[in-house]
Amino acid sequence: MKPITSRDNPLYKELKHLATSSQARRRAQRTLLDGVHLCEVYLDQIGAPPLCIVSDSALSLPEVMPILRRCEQGGAQCIALPDALFKSISQVEHGVGLMFMVATPAPAPSLQLSGNAVLLDRLQDPGNLGSILRSAAAAGIADVFCSAGTAFAWSPKVLRAGMGAHFLLRITEDVDLVQLLQSATVAVLATSSHAKATIYDIDLQQPAAWLFGHEGQGISEELMALTTHQVGIPHLGQMESLNVAASAAVCFFEQVRQKR
Repeated sequence: MKPITSRDNPLYKELKHLATSSQARRRAQRTLLDGVHLCEVYLDQIGAPPLCIVSDSALSLPEVMPILRRCEQGGAQCIALPDALFKSISQVEHGVGLMFMVATPAPAPSLQLSGNAVLLDRLQDPGNLGSILRSAAAAGIADVFCSAGTAFAWSPKVLRAGMGAHFLLRITEDVDLVQLLQSATVAVLATSSHAKATIYDIDLQQPAAWLFGHEGQGISEELMALTTHQVGIPHLGQMESLNVAASAAVCFFEQVRQKR
C-alpha cells in the first residue's frame, strides 16, 4: 500500500482530473468507481482494477479490507490518501473511502444490431441513463448503443445510478444510430403517445431493439421513420406521459413477462 500525501503528486493530479472533468475521462478512456458496491461488482465481473484508492480512515473498515486483499492478490496497484485528499476526488457524500480507477471500453470496430438491445438518442440526464442501464441488465439485455450527444455512460453519476449494470452490458458510445438501424436484423420498437398499438399488443418473444430519445425532444424523425413498431404504454392516471427511465423499465419487463 503506497501512501500519497501531496496534492502535487502526478498520480493524484490525474485522479483529480478524472474526478472533475468529463473531457478528461473521455480523453484518457478511464473513470472512477466510488464506493464498496461498484468496486465489488467490478471485482466479481471483471477482476482486479489497475488502481485501488483508499482513504486513511477506511483502511481498517471491515467492508473495505476484503476488497483490498482481493486487489492486492490480483496485482492491482493500491494507494492510500489522507482523508482530505480523498474527499476532494470523491463525489459521494458520506462515502466509505474506497475507489477504483478503471479503463472504459474501447469503441467496437464494427457494430451489428442482431439481438436484444437498447438504443439511446441524445438522452441527457445521467440518472435516467443509469436507471435504463440497470433495468436493461436486470432484463437480460446485452447491448446498449448511445448516439453522439447522449450523456457519457461512464460518468460518476451514471455509474452510481447504474449500480454495477455497466459490467453486465456491452455499452457502445458515439454510435451512428441511423446507420445501425438501416442494417438491423431485429424488430426496432419505440414508444409514442400517438401510437394505436400498445406494448401488450406486440409479440416480444423474439429479439428486439428498444429506441428511446431525448427527455424533451424525444426521438428524431429520421430515427423514428426507421422503427418497425411504435407502441404506447397504457396508463389510467391523468399524467400525460412517463419518465423515459420508467418507460424503458415497463417495456423491458413486458418483454421478460412474454418470454416467461
